Amino acid sequence: MKINEKINKFREERDWKKFHNEKDLAISISLEASELLELFQWKKSEEVIETKREELREELADVLIYSYMMADNLNLDIDQIIDEKLKKNTKKYPIKLSKGKNLKYTDLRK
Repeated sequence: MKINEKINKFREERDWKKFHNEKDLAISISLEASELLELFQWKKSEEVIETKREELREELADVLIYSYMMADNLNLDIDQIIDEKLKKNTKKYPIKLSKGKNLKYTDLRK
């Protein structure tokens, strides 16, 4: 069973899809991403990775689960939309201009 099928089965068994409209899913993605970010507040990345591994896994999973639910609601294929975005990013961030740099694409050509 694919992961999106497992997620859908979980929420269907609980009759929760009616609560998972796009607005609320977007809010939930943001809230869970904030919980992920909160783990790093006032700490070095290495410290969090070493001491909060399980919490990192759980918060990241929450972000991904809500993202999968939103994609499902919108009839979007996750592999396809990621592939399309990577193609756009390849054009925005050509290797020749962006390799080893952390500049936004608008600043690469200056």
